[in-house]
Order: sequence, then C-alpha cells, then structure tokens
Amino acid sequence: MGQLNLIFSAFLFWVFLISYTHQLQSSQTQVLLQLRKYLEYPPALEIWENYSGDFCNMSSTAQMTITCQDNSVSGLKILGDKHVKVSDFSGFAVPNETLSGSFSIDSFVTTLSRLSGLRVLSLVSLGIWGPLPDKIHRLASLEVLDLSSNFMFGSIPPKISSMVKLQALTLDANFFNDTVPDWMDSLTNLTSLCLRNNRFKGQIPSSISRIAMLIDIALSHNELSGKLPDLSTLTNLHVLDLRDNHLNSELPIMPKGLVTALLSENSFSGEIPVQLGELAHLQHLDLSFNSLTGTPPSALFSLENISYLNLASNMLSGSLPESLSCGDELGFVDISANKLMGVLPSCLSITLDTRVVKFGGNCFSIDAQHQHQESYCKAAHIKRKQSRGKEIGVLFGAIAGAVIIVAFLAFVFFILYRRCRKYLPRGLFEQHAMPKVAQENLSTALSPALLANARFISQAAKLGNQGSPVYRVFTLEELKEATNNFDSTTFLGEGSIGKLYKGKLENGAFVTIRTITLHRKYSIRNLKLRLDLLSKLRHPHLVALLGHCIDGGGQDDSSVDRFFLIYEYIPNGSYHTHLSENCPDKVLKWPERLAVLIGVAKAVHFLHTGVIPGSFNSRLKTNNILLDEHRIAKLSNYGTSIVMEENEKVEAKKEGNKSWQMKQIEDDVYNFGFILLESLVGPVITGKGETFLLNEMASFGSQDGRRRIVDPVVLTTSSQESLSIVVSLTSKCLSPEPSTRPSFEDVLWNLQYAAQVQATADADQKSDGAS
Repeated sequence: MGQLNLIFSAFLFWVFLISYTHQLQSSQTQVLLQLRKYLEYPPALEIWENYSGDFCNMSSTAQMTITCQDNSVSGLKILGDKHVKVSDFSGFAVPNETLSGSFSIDSFVTTLSRLSGLRVLSLVSLGIWGPLPDKIHRLASLEVLDLSSNFMFGSIPPKISSMVKLQALTLDANFFNDTVPDWMDSLTNLTSLCLRNNRFKGQIPSSISRIAMLIDIALSHNELSGKLPDLSTLTNLHVLDLRDNHLNSELPIMPKGLVTALLSENSFSGEIPVQLGELAHLQHLDLSFNSLTGTPPSALFSLENISYLNLASNMLSGSLPESLSCGDELGFVDISANKLMGVLPSCLSITLDTRVVKFGGNCFSIDAQHQHQESYCKAAHIKRKQSRGKEIGVLFGAIAGAVIIVAFLAFVFFILYRRCRKYLPRGLFEQHAMPKVAQENLSTALSPALLANARFISQAAKLGNQGSPVYRVFTLEELKEATNNFDSTTFLGEGSIGKLYKGKLENGAFVTIRTITLHRKYSIRNLKLRLDLLSKLRHPHLVALLGHCIDGGGQDDSSVDRFFLIYEYIPNGSYHTHLSENCPDKVLKWPERLAVLIGVAKAVHFLHTGVIPGSFNSRLKTNNILLDEHRIAKLSNYGTSIVMEENEKVEAKKEGNKSWQMKQIEDDVYNFGFILLESLVGPVITGKGETFLLNEMASFGSQDGRRRIVDPVVLTTSSQESLSIVVSLTSKCLSPEPSTRPSFEDVLWNLQYAAQVQATADADQKSDGAS
C-alpha cells in the first residue's frame, strides 16, 4: 500500500510539472506572437503563422532562429528585409522603409523585456524606429545585443551600463547622433563594440581603453573628432576600425596583439610611430587619406604577418632604404600619392604574381610618366624640416619671451608694491593672442573666370593635383608630328565620342589622342572653361588627361566645332581582354579582379562626389577600363558630360535637375553591375540580352548554379565568402528597381571587404600549406 501511495504521489508531481511547464511555454509563446504583431508581421516570421508546436523545437531559417534553455527563450534572431536606404532620417516613420507611424518602440521593448531569460538578441533590418528606451536594461542576462540596420536615433541609453553580462554590442547602420558614452568601461565583459555607420560625434572617450576584454572596436563612418586615446592597454584587441571620421591627433601607441587597423579617411598627422613596426600579429594596416608625414618605418613592410599595407594619399616624404625587405605574406602595398623619392626598393619593384604594389604620384626614379620630378618632393621634404625648425624656434622664442615678461612683471609689481603697499595693481598688461602661422596655400590653378562663376568644386583641385602629370595645351602641328599626320597605322579605333590615335611625342612619351567633333559650335572661351574644368579631374584610377588642342585656335569669341584631348597611353589593354580565355597568360585571378574593381569604384565615386555637381554617365564597361604595366586599373571615357553639357542640360530640364542626377548615378551603378557580372562569369556575357543575363543571376543562388556559370578561374582562386559578397553586391547593383540599388560608397565598401576576406583566406591557406 505504501508503494502504491508513493507511485501515485510521483504521478501527481509529474502531472503538476507538465502543466507548469506548458503554462510557462505558453506565456513565452504569447510574448513572441505579440512581438510579431509589433513588428507588423515581417516575412521572416511567416513560419509562425498557425504554428501549433513548441516554438523551442521550431526549425531555424536564414531569417529566424529561436533557442531555448530550461523552457525559456534564451536566443532570438530575426533578420528582416527593411534595409536602411535613406541617407537622411528626421526621426519619424518613413513609408516602405520603417515600421508604420503607429509603431511604439517603448511598448515593443516593454514586451520584449518579458523574455527575461534572453542571452542572445539580434533584431536586424526590421525598420524599428525611435530612440532606444532605457528599459532595454531589463534584459539583464543579455550577452549579445545586435540592433543593426534599423532607424534608432538619439543616444545610447545610460542604463545599458548595468548590463554587465554583455559581451557584444552591435548598433551598426542606425542614426544615433550623440557622443559615444563615457560609461562603456562598466561593461567589463564586453569583447565586441560595433557602432559603425551612425552619426556619433565628439571625441572617443578615454574610458574605452579600460574595457580590458575588448577584441573588436568598430566606429567607422561616423563624425568622431579630436584625439584618439591611448589603446595600448587593450592587450586583447585584434580589430580597430575607425575609417571615415574626423580624428585629427597623432597616432598613439597601439596594442601589441592588433591584427587589423583601419584608420583611413581621417586627419591623423605627425609621423607613423615606429612602434607599429613591432606589432608581430598585424595583418592589415590602412592609414590612407590622412595627413601623415615623415618616412614610413621600414619594419612595417617586413612584419611577419602583414598582408595588406595602404599608406596612400598622405604627405610622407624622404627615401625608402634600397635594402628594404618585404614580408613573405605581403600581398598588397599602396604608397601612391605621397612625396617619397629615391630608388624604389627591389622588393616593391619586382613583379610578383602574389604582390600588388602601387607607387604612382611620388618622385621615385622609376616610371617617370607617373612620377613627379625629384625637386618637387625635395622641396616638400626641406619645407617640412624648415617648418619643424620654425616650430621649435617659435616654441623657444615663446618660452624666452614668457620668462622675460614674467621677470618684467615681477619687477613692475615689486616697484608698485613698494610705492603703494595698500593697493594691489590690477590690469598690469593687456593679454595679446599670438598670431597663428598661416598655412601655405596650395595652388589650384583654376582660372579667374571659372572661379568667378564657379559651378564646380574639385577635390583634386583642392589637393593641388598632386601625383599627376602637368596639363598643357598642344599645337595641331605637334599632334600631326606625333601621329605622322594621323596615319592609319596609328589609328586605334573609334569610340562613342570620337576617333582614337596613338602618338609619340618629341620627348619619346606615347600618348592617346582623341578627336572630338561637336554637334554644335562653341565659343573658344566657353570650350576653354569646360576643358579647364575637365583638366581638374585627377585621380590615380582615371586615365590622366595631359592636355588639349583646339583646332583652328583663333580668338576667344570665335567658334569651334572640333578639338583634341591628349591622354596618357595605357599599354596593357582593356580589362575585357584580361578576362578572356583567348589570352590565358593574361587572365586575371580573383584577387586581381577585385583590385581592378576597387580601383574603378574609387574612380567613379570620385567622379560622383569629387566635383559639384558630380560627373555622371561614365560609360562604364570593361572595354573602357584599361590596365597599365602594373595592372593598375584606369577608367577612360570619363567626364565627357562636361564638354557635351548642352545635351545633358536638355535631359536635365526635361526631368528636373535632382531627379536627372539621381538617374545618372543609378545608371552608373547599374552599368557597374554588369562589370561585376562579367568579372564573375567572364566575357561570355558580351552580346547577351539583358533579360537573359538577369535570369542567369538566379543561378548564383545555388552551388551547382555557381559551378555552371562562374568563370573557372574565379572558382579556383576565390574563397567562398569573398565570392558570396560580390555575388550579393552584383545582384543589388542590377536590381530592376533603381531606388534599391546601393550607392557607390556602399559598392566600394563591399568590394574592399571582399578583398580583405580574400586576403585573409589566402593567408590562412598559405599558413595551412606551410604547416
């Protein structure tokens, strides 16, 4: 009887336990269904519709994952389809972009906090808008919080500082517009801090250097300024991404374990610290587009693990040692657009299949066509030394002056004190501000007429056209002599805007001469202003325009209907020929194709944003991308809209300037999509119908489809992740809906990311092979 009672009691306990468990799961299920309603029934949660089973046992999808522990939801990941497309957000609902105007982020977070056992929460691209409420801290067990690609603004709630279990905080691609909080060091377990693509302003707080567990810091594409704090105490830090901000200090000491440092597009000044050459784990270093001076430390090039080194577009000067050694892993080096001189070290000048080196726009004694005269860089080097001497002199003078003034004041005070002990003198001297040393103005060589009626402002002009050959006016006799009177043997072909000839100038340099016939007559004055502007479009990845020749000459008020443009001659053919199986020795591998694509994307981004208004309709196709002897990509046929502006005006008036400009940008993105497609599948796409090609894009979705359509050279030389990034980007660029296509800034970022992923995969493969 006792045993029977024991069994019966056990049965009742089991029934009670089951009923309690189901009740708990039921309450959590209700919360999940309520969250779905708040999120306005996103497609990612369609699987929840009429689902009657246990949500903890629900199969995961690419857009949704639920994990459970002890009958509670411990992980919730939802990936929506509302990607941030607007560049400006006013804080209110945007139709078809955000959740509706009736959405309440406060109510949403209140409901969300009832899942108190959550450890992982990822709500990405769901159109959530509004300031993030303080009550998010009620999820005290959270270890991972990812709210990226939404429409949150304002500041990061202070009460997040109490979420001490938090290990990863990701708020990328929102509209947060306050400062980076100073209380971040309260999150003692934080390993990853990602706040990219927001509008954070002010300085990076020094408290960030006290988060000892940090592995990744990503604050790129914000409006941060001021001094970069000393991060040397972060011994676990591997990734530091601060690109595209306004940081303007000298570079501090970096952590010894750093693997990737991306600090480009800021205003860092001073010399590159020698300590960077001691970072044994460093693989990727990007310091391009800053104001760094001095000679780069030799040790940077020979670091054991360095694979990517970009020092382009700074003010580096001096000479690199001829005995400079390069690390075995070094696959990409860019030191272009600086003021370096002397002999290019052999490890940078030897052509290797495994290393891409860019060094144009310096004063090296090699490749004279793409280098300044040595006197140009020497002057800059001497000026920097003199400037440093002046600074020391000014400092010494200031100190000496201060000592004299203090002594004088002390003497005056003593005399006055003796004469009138009862009164203390006030206003003994008037304080004067020391005049600032005026910065040397860079000559822009813009004509007074163009400046007076300036409709264009060129970034290249602001930079003084550094790193480019001097532009000049040619005579028709010079061109006839260079081409043997435009003999048929010098004819290169006929493009969409004129015939092309190859010429040889008196100094032995080869050039490409384009003849352009105008459909309407321009006054020579008008044409000169347009050509003056065109000459300012200077970029390392644009075929350099060397000069022009106006047929007939004449007075400024006379008219002209034909002129010539003289470009540098690019000897290595077009990108199209380097994708063809007809020339197997020239076919580019995947990393080389990525380098070409990145170069072209940089050029087009410059044309869109480097002049105001931008230069659009760049006639993007693989035949218009030329490769020089170092396989550096150069875009040709650019900027013609400036000369042919009358045609553009007609189109602009029809559609309205703003809509017309957007259409031109979208057309360039769409055309670049076909360049990406040809890079993936090879030149077999040439001549295929647009509908056929867009249908073929669907084949990229499966492994079998990729093996069928992707160029075998790409398949055998690319990593799966790098390839997937570019496939996804291609699909977005070729989207039938123009408003959904990415900006060229996004295009460039994705390509650079794909290249970094590929470089890492190649390095890992080499390491595996060596072991």
